[in-house]
Amino acid sequence: MAEKTITRREARELLLGLLFESEFRTDESYIEIYAASAEERLIPDDKYIKNAYYTIFEHKDKIDERIGKSANGWRADRLSKMSRSLLRLGAYEMMFESAIPFNVTINEVIELTKTYDDPKARTFINGVLNSMKSELEAEGVKKEERKK
Repeated sequence: MAEKTITRREARELLLGLLFESEFRTDESYIEIYAASAEERLIPDDKYIKNAYYTIFEHKDKIDERIGKSANGWRADRLSKMSRSLLRLGAYEMMFESAIPFNVTINEVIELTKTYDDPKARTFINGVLNSMKSELEAEGVKKEERKK
């Protein structure tokens, strides 16, 4: 029986769940968390989810630094666990996924924010991601130039 194909939106939602779960399982490596969670929660073997999750943790310092810069000095460790997870997802796509336009990433993360975070977080997250977009564009980072 073939495994069900999931949409990118569903993949982002599953990725967000993994990122949020990782916030609580600090005594385990991200590789262990992914393996256990994928099995326990029946996460499909989706290339986007696995690549994004691993890349976020392999480049966490760089991603968190970008979040801090875009959040006017708010360090990632001062944010709520959910807001941090949402911003890491958005920063990952904006920094490493050249096929996804910045505005698509921002809109998708805001939709996830509406569902999973405090209502007040939406404005903050939208502001941080739009600031990040402006900074990346000012640095000359074009969609086709974003890579790992």
